[in-house]
Amino acid sequence: MNALNLYSNIEQYFDFSEDLKELYATYEEIIEEIEPTSLIDIGCGQGDFLVQLQTSNIKTFGIDLSSEQIKVCQAKNLNTESIDISDVKDKYSCATAIFDVLNYLDDNGLKNFIQSTYDALEDDGYFIFDVNTLFGFEEVAQGSLNINLDDKFISIDACFEDEKLITNIILFQKNLDGLYSKEEGVIPQYFHSKDKLIDLLKEMGFYTYKIVHFNLHIDEEADKYIFICKKVVL
Repeated sequence: MNALNLYSNIEQYFDFSEDLKELYATYEEIIEEIEPTSLIDIGCGQGDFLVQLQTSNIKTFGIDLSSEQIKVCQAKNLNTESIDISDVKDKYSCATAIFDVLNYLDDNGLKNFIQSTYDALEDDGYFIFDVNTLFGFEEVAQGSLNINLDDKFISIDACFEDEKLITNIILFQKNLDGLYSKEEGVIPQYFHSKDKLIDLLKEMGFYTYKIVHFNLHIDEEADKYIFICKKVVL
């Protein structure tokens, strides 16, 4: 099992629900303001944000590289597919990438991702995404967590160094025979500074007209930036 699918199997045991409600609400406010007719949610996870948009008149589509996450989405009857953004053929008036999606990309992957998102948008389309601040990585994201349940034990250890967060995940799960099987994976995340992103977005054809400082997990200092960008026809 790859690391993303492993994470999808244990994500339910992390209590991010209240934090994400606030993040989704902020995205909804932004979307209500720009009034898109269609939206692609890149890295849609289990489709929670797409569910919230079901009461709107927006045509939605979600993609995620984790096939396990997409199975959950499709069980909710959401229009989703396990493909890369570079394989999307249709055009949308808005694209979202919520909850660290861009932080999973190194510099080369980031450039390709932004280019593919540009290609998937209509002229003057909007691109809205969030990234972790340096404070978010250093003071919030790194650390250790152990979860001990009746039939499984989860160990997570995250270390931020040289502008990279390395998260090691270990899952011990009890089988029907009473013995435990072990699965493990490593997920890297990368810090991208505000200025670097603004310059790269400009180079790739986006105008950044607003950046929201957002407190997701802690009130002390913003641990996220939400970028609101518009496609410029080159």
